[in-house]
Amino acid sequence: MTPGSELHSDDAGEVSVSARNSTTSRRQLVSFPLASACACLATTLADKGTAIASEYADMPALRGKDYGKTKMKYPDYVETESGLQYKDLREGSGPAPGIGNMVVVDWDGYTIGYYGRIFEARNKAKGGSFEGDDKVFFKFRLGNSEVIPAFEEAVATMKVGGVRRIIVPPELGYPNNDYNQKGPRPATFSGQRALDFVLRNQGLIDKTLLFDIELIKVIA
Repeated sequence: MTPGSELHSDDAGEVSVSARNSTTSRRQLVSFPLASACACLATTLADKGTAIASEYADMPALRGKDYGKTKMKYPDYVETESGLQYKDLREGSGPAPGIGNMVVVDWDGYTIGYYGRIFEARNKAKGGSFEGDDKVFFKFRLGNSEVIPAFEEAVATMKVGGVRRIIVPPELGYPNNDYNQKGPRPATFSGQRALDFVLRNQGLIDKTLLFDIELIKVIA
């Protein structure tokens, strides 16, 4: 083999090795970012999957709660220490009830925190299955805890002939979200179903209620 050919052979070997090294380097340059990108994508998808799972995961501790709900305050309403808000739609001119008196009232009820659905109508034409043509007025004895706290508190400072609108937060409403435990109770099946849907709903819906109360009579 001639010196020239040996030099050519060595040069070729060096070129071949150099080419292989160059190809390996290019593969490494390409494969490394690709692997990193795949790893980042996998992490992102995993995190996204976790977020989605958390978003739709059942959280028993939150069932029936009103977390995240901001309590509405109405500037034209009076707010008491208990958190009850009320407004007199009509001032009464008759006697005021006292503890131990039997009171006769008529009332409307709405799920104001959930689409404003009516669940009880007073004795006036409103149509639909909520209207009670021969409905007996609601009676209860003041101070005997026969009705929800908000109802008792509101009626205690009314006068006969007055109409009062009250905004009732859940803590002043039906105990254990059950209208069968304390009055007032809807008189119709449609009303019971509308109220029960909101009270027993396990989702994070607002259970704030609105009542219009008319004080008709006070019985000593």
